[in-house]
Amino acid sequence: MPWFLAALLCLSLGIPSAGALARAPSAPSIGFGHPESGNVSSVVNMTDAPAFTPRSLSANVSSTLAVHLVNQGEYNHTFTVSKVPDVVLNTSWSPSSLSTFFKTNGSLANVSVAPGQSAWANISFNASVGGDSFEFVSLVPYQFQAGMWGFINLTVSGPGTMLQENTTDSYSFVPDVLYVPNATHYPIVIDVLVTNTGALGHTFTVSSLSNYTLSPANFSTTFAVNAPLVNAPVPSGAGSTVWGNFTVKAAGVYQYICTISGHFANGMTGDLYVGVPPPPPVPAPSTAIVDTWVLVGSGVLLGIGVLVAVVAAYVGRFPKAPGASEKHH
Repeated sequence: MPWFLAALLCLSLGIPSAGALARAPSAPSIGFGHPESGNVSSVVNMTDAPAFTPRSLSANVSSTLAVHLVNQGEYNHTFTVSKVPDVVLNTSWSPSSLSTFFKTNGSLANVSVAPGQSAWANISFNASVGGDSFEFVSLVPYQFQAGMWGFINLTVSGPGTMLQENTTDSYSFVPDVLYVPNATHYPIVIDVLVTNTGALGHTFTVSSLSNYTLSPANFSTTFAVNAPLVNAPVPSGAGSTVWGNFTVKAAGVYQYICTISGHFANGMTGDLYVGVPPPPPVPAPSTAIVDTWVLVGSGVLLGIGVLVAVVAAYVGRFPKAPGASEKHH
C-alpha cells in the first residue's frame, strides 16, 4: 500500500511539472539586420509604357549598386546613367541632343536589354559624390521624351543594412518583425530581400511614417498623402524574389503591409525597428492545471510516502501474515 501511494504521488508530481514548462515564454519571430559588405542590389523593370519601375533607386557612396534589369516589353530599352551629378535632363531635347549629351559627358552605365531578356548594370560610387543624384534614361529614340527616366539618389551613410523577409499564402510575413540594431547615423540605406514561399502574389510596402499605426481602413488614404518608403511587388510563385531598397531618415518603428485587397485585413503586416529595440517576448498563457505550491507539496508527500514504506519494511510496522504452523485459538 505505501508503494502504491508513492506511485500516485509520482503521477501528481508530473502534472505541475508539465504546467511549469507551458509557462516558458515563446521565442519572438525577429529578423535581424546585418551590415552589408558594400554591394546593394535592386530590380528595375523596363516596360513599353515606356517607363522604368521603379524610377527611384537608393544607394550609398561606399557601395556598388547592382541593378537587375528586366525587359517586360516587346521593344528594346537601354539603362543609361548620366555621369554628371544633380543634373535633370530636359525632356524637350531631341534624341540626337540627348545622345550628344552622353557622348560629351560619358555615362556610369549603358546597358541595352532586348525584349523579354534581362541584364545587370553594376555602378560604383565614391565619397566625392555623396548626397548627389544621377538620372538614368533610355536612349532608344523618344522613349526618354515619353517618360522613360529615373534617378539614383545617394546618401553619405556607411554601407547599408540587409534583411530577409518571406511572404506566405496564409497572409503573413515571416518573420513579422525586422530589426536594424546597427543604425548609428542617418539617413541609413536598408535593403530587404523578399522571398515568396507560396503561390499568391503580394507586395512589400513600408510606411514612411514612424510610430504610426496603419489599418485596413486608413492605409490607402495615408499612402495618398504620405508615399511609402518602398512598394515592391512580390511576384507570384514559390521562390520568386524582389528587393525592397529604401532610405530611412530617422530612428523609429515603421510598419510594413501587403496592399493587395484583403491581405492586410487578414493580418499581413509587420514592424521594422530601426535603431529602436523591439519589445521583449510576451510569455505564453499558462496552461498549468496546478500551481507551484502544489508541486512543492507533492514532493513533500512523496518523500513521506517513501519514508513510511522503508520504515514499514524494516521495522515491521505492519503485522506479518499468520504462518502455516500457527493455529487459531
